[in-house]
Amino acid sequence: MTTLTRRHLLAALAAAAALPALQAHAETARAAKLSAQDAAALSQVQQYLDGIRTLRSRFQQYAQDGGVAAGTIYLQRPGKMRIVYDPPTPILIVSDGRSVYYWDSKLEQLSQIGVEDTPAWFLLRPEIKLSGDVTITGFRREPGVLRIAMAETSSPDQGSLTLVMSERPFELKQWTVVDPQQRQVTVMLESPEYGVSLDPNLFFWTRQTSGPASH
Repeated sequence: MTTLTRRHLLAALAAAAALPALQAHAETARAAKLSAQDAAALSQVQQYLDGIRTLRSRFQQYAQDGGVAAGTIYLQRPGKMRIVYDPPTPILIVSDGRSVYYWDSKLEQLSQIGVEDTPAWFLLRPEIKLSGDVTITGFRREPGVLRIAMAETSSPDQGSLTLVMSERPFELKQWTVVDPQQRQVTVMLESPEYGVSLDPNLFFWTRQTSGPASH
């Protein structure tokens, strides 16, 4: 299998952070028809996601064209995240609460954007809501599992996100993002740890801390 390209890695950040940062469009997302039971479950999912304050997990990442990567994600809400890819993938992503840094150690190239201008903002924002600027476009129950598809309310043509969660107990297992060109990337969490204590230095960008974290 081939390693993931830089495009795939940035798409995966969109998945981890959930929804794309989008421009306004005339068309709005079409909401799924939910039963009372579905709506109640969705309310519990929102409460669960909003209750995640810290996360540490290994992950596997797969692209539709066969690209694959692995690494470790650290998250501390609001605003902070670190994604460390295993070699040979040369990418490190760090959000310090104000800016998101993309470091390519092979090219020695650094990109920087505001955290509110990145897809990371969905997962990193102070309050996570599955309504308003987010529309639930699909909801499916499978044995012990919920699949929840969503899109930006005002710009559904800019991509979609599907969360896969265990139901008892609620736990985020994986997500799949589809970009505007219908390219698909899936991220699967491996033994995620929630509510853990994380080193604050994980979320500060410096060249000295650009290597793989050992925390």
